[in-house]
Amino acid sequence: MPITRHHGTRLLPARHPGVVRRLLPALALTCLAAGGLAVPAHGTTGAAAPAPGTVALETAARQAAASFPTWGTRWVVHATPDIGSPSVGMINRTSPGQDRITADYQVDTGRRVCEGSACSTFMAHITQPVTGFLTVVAVDIPEDRLPGVPVQPGPTPPPGPQPGSRQQTLQRAAVWLTANNGRPVPYSQRSHWRDGYRQDCSGYASMALGLPTPGETTVGLAGRRISRPIPMSELQPGDLVIDALGNSNTRHVVIFEKWNDDAHRSYTAYEQRSTYGTSHRSLTYGLAAGSEYKAYRPLQYGN
Repeated sequence: MPITRHHGTRLLPARHPGVVRRLLPALALTCLAAGGLAVPAHGTTGAAAPAPGTVALETAARQAAASFPTWGTRWVVHATPDIGSPSVGMINRTSPGQDRITADYQVDTGRRVCEGSACSTFMAHITQPVTGFLTVVAVDIPEDRLPGVPVQPGPTPPPGPQPGSRQQTLQRAAVWLTANNGRPVPYSQRSHWRDGYRQDCSGYASMALGLPTPGETTVGLAGRRISRPIPMSELQPGDLVIDALGNSNTRHVVIFEKWNDDAHRSYTAYEQRSTYGTSHRSLTYGLAAGSEYKAYRPLQYGN
């Protein structure tokens, strides 16, 4: 089954063309409608007393309105209403629609997230099965926001690099240089760091780009879902230099920071490598004729 990824937010099976998100179950729609019916005020003269079970039905309606189905797999739940914020968990880990979420409010982030025909600027604050913020694109409804769920103002963007930007990629890459009690994060193809990312080169690059944990493979980072090939001469800060050939012991990826001279004879990059762990050093990968290393630009930069 083809796999798609979006902005680091999730990994999910691609939809068949023309298929849109399913409607809410009939019960939820019925409850939403019931929640909007006028009810006589308590103590009003001449008002009929609530029929037995009315309160229970209204309570059930509110609960149903806050509970929604999901679709796809490996959706990241974030610490704040920002898809660039750290992961606090994941839903639908192993199969599409495995989890059903409960939301108490939602935030209009102003940042549009899309997957196929589904787009939304909203992130829902969910309390089940994980507490945190989830893009509404992950919810299997036709709307771009959760019906019947209160909307709260979005947070004021903090100063500094914006999520998904080149500056943020480099800023995140630098974190692992000292994250291990002042030392670099050690290299491992099997272990995961405290932030949930695999401690190899592709896990590190995925972390820097803000992709879902535990991270893409080197081949995945070079795939058209995440990046596009560019000439080496056009490398800009935050771009990738990737050798996607061979096997897991020969493939490699580094994060370009800057050219070291006008002649482009070497460049400085962030790298997660065997023995040394996270490194920030001068490299020449891809500069020799016939090199297996190629330059790639992450699509999230928008250029």
